[in-house]
Amino acid sequence: MTRVGKYHVALIAVAGFILLISLVRVVTDYPVLTSSGTVAVALALAVPIGLAGLGGLWAERAGVVNIGLEGMMVLGTWFAGWAGYQWGPVAALIAGLLGGALGGLIHAIATVSFGVDHIISGVAINLLGPGVTRFLSEVLYKEGTPAADAGAGITTSPAISGSAPSVSLPVLSDGPDVFGWLENTHWFLLSDVAGILRGLTHDVSLLTILAVLLLPLTFFVLWRTAFGLRLRSAGENPWAAESLGVNVYRIKYAAVVISGAFAGLGGVFLVFFSTKYVEGQTQGRGFIGLAAMIFGNWRPGGLAAGASLFGYAEGLRLRSTGAITSFFLVGAVLLLVYLAIQLRRMLAPGRPAELAAMGAKEYILIGGAVVGTGVLFWLWLTVEQLPNEFVYMTPHVLTLLVLLVASQRLRMPKADGVRYRRGEQH
Repeated sequence: MTRVGKYHVALIAVAGFILLISLVRVVTDYPVLTSSGTVAVALALAVPIGLAGLGGLWAERAGVVNIGLEGMMVLGTWFAGWAGYQWGPVAALIAGLLGGALGGLIHAIATVSFGVDHIISGVAINLLGPGVTRFLSEVLYKEGTPAADAGAGITTSPAISGSAPSVSLPVLSDGPDVFGWLENTHWFLLSDVAGILRGLTHDVSLLTILAVLLLPLTFFVLWRTAFGLRLRSAGENPWAAESLGVNVYRIKYAAVVISGAFAGLGGVFLVFFSTKYVEGQTQGRGFIGLAAMIFGNWRPGGLAAGASLFGYAEGLRLRSTGAITSFFLVGAVLLLVYLAIQLRRMLAPGRPAELAAMGAKEYILIGGAVVGTGVLFWLWLTVEQLPNEFVYMTPHVLTLLVLLVASQRLRMPKADGVRYRRGEQH
């Protein structure tokens, strides 16, 4: 399939998903599924997940597994809150980037220079981040300090002075609110598209626009520049890159530090969203970002799709707990589409050899899809309101299901997680 063909497939998939959500909205009578408010919240929640995943992408394309994204995000949130209340949003942005980059530098020293197992180092970063930030809070925000007088506590910073400005994109949101009028008509598909466009273009934070632009920028740098080629070669075969004169150590250090900076930027976004640092506000988004990166097959486009999916699930949960049950119908229809594709493959002429080559794994997947379709339809018909505990778990359960499906087509960098030493080819 050509690159143009892949883009066409992606556009068709997006259009198909919007059509499916529109159908589900009509059937379930939940306008919140495609409302501009839900889309706006989903976009805001997808950004920190996408930034964390982008950080993981940079590190792992250079061959360094980075499960310490959560700890780097925590460092980014604390430093953004500390600098933001004193010097404003620009200082918060810079401090958050530096805080996350510091976590990346520690991870690079451990894994690249000392050869520590990447998973162990990542776990240590995840433990170190919350521990360091709690210690700093107890020292700098204790009672009697200027920060405490400004409203700080052991688990929270003072509110930052100012926030990132918001804009409405020209043409689409300026002038009469046509999208708002169309959204309120509740016409099939047309009002759904209007709600989505209004949520994506009305009152959007400049930091959100920056985060979105980082995705094509990352693609350009990693796939269209000499530096990106060297970085990816370090993740595929560092010894071959070394033989061509690439300084693999330097490339890996740069990638992991940039990875931490991206995770820290995700933490900055959380601080701007809540106007201050709050202990525990990352809530596992670093791990979900890592899952989004894996779902996206270590590419920016797929990462954006994964982050959008997780952000939408979380945004819908916040906007309407009852609408979460509509995911049962969405899942059932998607499984039906999967079964239809498999059935078409099996019944196509000239495919007996391919059918004979199908192993137990393929039959188990098809059987599981059949059972899953029936179960999801039954749940949609019988469950009116999920318990709050299950509603809260929805994004995390979705993470596991998406990884289960995506694992069938993954292709990670060949030297990802491999210990590199100059001249010691494996």
